[in-house]
Amino acid sequence: MSPVQNTLPMSDESFRDSVATITKDGKRNYIHPKKPKGKLYNLRTWFSIFYLAVFFSLPFIKVNGAPFLMINILERKFILFGLIFWPQDFFIFGIGMVTFIVFVILFTVVFGRIFCGWACPQTIFMEMVFRKIEYWIDGDATQQKQLAASAWNGKKIRKRVFKFIVFFLISFLIANFFLAYLISMDELIANITNPAAHVATLISLLTFTTVFFFVYWWFREQACIVVCPYGRLQGVLLDRNSIVVAYDHLRGEPRGKLSKHKAEHEAAHETCNSCKSGGSCSSTPEVIVPAVTADCIDCFACVRVCPTGIDIRNGTQLECINCTACIDACDAIMTSINRPTGLVRYASENSITEGVQLKFSSRIKAYTAVLALLISLLVFLLASRTDLDARLMRTSGMTYTSLPDGRIENLYSLKLANKTHKDIAISLKLENLLGDITMVGSSNLVVKHEDYSNVQFFVRLTRGQVKNWKTPVQIGLYEGDKKIKTITAKFIGPEVYE
Repeated sequence: MSPVQNTLPMSDESFRDSVATITKDGKRNYIHPKKPKGKLYNLRTWFSIFYLAVFFSLPFIKVNGAPFLMINILERKFILFGLIFWPQDFFIFGIGMVTFIVFVILFTVVFGRIFCGWACPQTIFMEMVFRKIEYWIDGDATQQKQLAASAWNGKKIRKRVFKFIVFFLISFLIANFFLAYLISMDELIANITNPAAHVATLISLLTFTTVFFFVYWWFREQACIVVCPYGRLQGVLLDRNSIVVAYDHLRGEPRGKLSKHKAEHEAAHETCNSCKSGGSCSSTPEVIVPAVTADCIDCFACVRVCPTGIDIRNGTQLECINCTACIDACDAIMTSINRPTGLVRYASENSITEGVQLKFSSRIKAYTAVLALLISLLVFLLASRTDLDARLMRTSGMTYTSLPDGRIENLYSLKLANKTHKDIAISLKLENLLGDITMVGSSNLVVKHEDYSNVQFFVRLTRGQVKNWKTPVQIGLYEGDKKIKTITAKFIGPEVYE
């Protein structure tokens, strides 16, 4: 076989003008990747099993009778790791989101899109659940293409209907657990056992199921290429020191096909009875070696296994999700032709071209410093967060009341939010002044767990303690003998005293 040189020069950037999932006439080009095999794919499989086990287990885990994790957007109630967060804690969420974004930036600068290939829910469910089922039902890439191109006969209809049902049922299962993260598993079970009384839950389930089914049946890799903004951030976040799935072009170029020739003759041709004219010998085995000195044999194994249909040899691209399927495919080829593995590997551009390892650059230092500050602030806010949130205000439309005994009275409104899983019985005490606090209504103030409570009370002070128009008042909130927090307010009194 004659050598075939690479027909796409490294300087040719025309491949960036289109994506593999769209044909030249603008139609959808369905990707049928070959089933990956190899060490990294096995690691991803085990990690995915752990990932899915966590995903399907968390909704059943409870802390003090409440979900371990719940993101109830409609009721503005969030439970993270057993801690309840209310709208009053939104600033903590804001700091947490900024911290997460800076972490994503730092992680991407150093490790590229490794999250997409190993931990993104879209990739986990698509490649490790639905794709595996598709291989089981339709076969490998070649069989899938043949099935897609074949006429609608009994075999094709059976396979399509069976796959449709399986995909829909799994989508429905995912939708149930997704909704459980929003409203809790207990409420979900209670709602689906009586769907007629909870139509909103039924509609939500069907909506989520339809969306998931659409994504994994038809949309697939387009979610990563078209919808997800993370891939487009690569152009801003990645640099030549970022570790990505990369092709070693110094080892691989120029590319060429394999060539067959006879192995080296151990003895002289003159003494070999099997030698033929031209120096060929039937006694020596025929071996396959690259026709050029570079390692890439242009076999397209890396392209055939890519779930987004790209050629990793063209360099870092928006569509690459760092799934490592091309690494396993290339390593298998390199092993079969007795060449070193790692032609495609985790590496940075500088480590390939200059042999320079990852540097702790000023850019990484700056991101790390900001991240450390944000994490410190977030830890402080979480540590200083109280179980009972209180907001004290004077009742609107009222100033003060002069009582017959000469004392002055103000009416206050207190809004309480219990962020714990237990009821809290509280009492109020004046901290900085001598006076009385009288509750409006029941004197037993109990704030229910995970609930709000609004109370009103009077504060009565002697005229001698009211020095001016607004006198600062400190009120302590106690649970038994334990002081929970101190709240402050202004006590309104007369401006002129006799």
